[in-house]
Amino acid sequence: MPRLALLQSGTFASKEESFVHHEGLIREAAGLGAQIVCTQELFLTPYFCTVEDPALFDLADPLPGPVTDRLGKLAGELGIVLVSSLFEHRGPGLYHNTAAVHDADGALLGLYRKSHIPQDPAFEEKFYFTPGDSGWPVWETRYGKIGVLICWDQWYPEAARLMALGGAQVLLYPTAIGWLPEEKPLLGDAQHGAWETVQRGHAVANGCYVAAVNRTGMQDETEFWGRSFIANPYGEIVAKGSTEREEIVLHDLDFQAVEDFRRIWPFFRDRRIDAYGDLTKRWRS
Repeated sequence: MPRLALLQSGTFASKEESFVHHEGLIREAAGLGAQIVCTQELFLTPYFCTVEDPALFDLADPLPGPVTDRLGKLAGELGIVLVSSLFEHRGPGLYHNTAAVHDADGALLGLYRKSHIPQDPAFEEKFYFTPGDSGWPVWETRYGKIGVLICWDQWYPEAARLMALGGAQVLLYPTAIGWLPEEKPLLGDAQHGAWETVQRGHAVANGCYVAAVNRTGMQDETEFWGRSFIANPYGEIVAKGSTEREEIVLHDLDFQAVEDFRRIWPFFRDRRIDAYGDLTKRWRS
């Protein structure tokens, strides 16, 4: 059973400081027996999308490039599958919120570009990110078949389903989500509960593990709520982080349990694929 590690951390003054700090966390996770390691969303930078500022595009990196080379070397040295969430400069004026997936030999298996881009106060992502066009890839790694989605993607059952149909045994969601001060007193518990519940539902509906790794700490006025978690195919939370602390959230993934669940609850068998055409429409009228 491969051991999964989620790296719940905060924000650092520079990309190099963040890289060095996270390298320490990655090494610590590997020392604890982790074979799949996943960072939080945009782990090298602050969550810069709290404001619209053209100068912040300078934070992006070309992918593949020096950053993925460095991450691949680390993955190969430690013999781990490494999922890293990065800010990608793809071309002139073209930027993505992107996850890189390295296998345990250090090879870059590919990139997933965030498909659903939010736009809310303090989450000004449409200013920075082009919607992804990488499709719904599932990577067969040394330690299992993984699908990677990013933050706002986690609210969409279609995305989870498509990756599960591609064979994913675990869905990983690098995340940066939190409370705004004016909303927390009235809606804070409800917002967090909705976030956790919808992802636990993806685990049940697709008979797989779901893991979300969130930031912690403050960024401008946003209070990231941490609480990174791993849910099993029954939607049960089997590991969970705190609200305020940096920590490594660990759990051993039983992929035979995934197959057993899918045999007992054959949701894929009973799908009415002949009747879902309207899902490709914006609205039914």
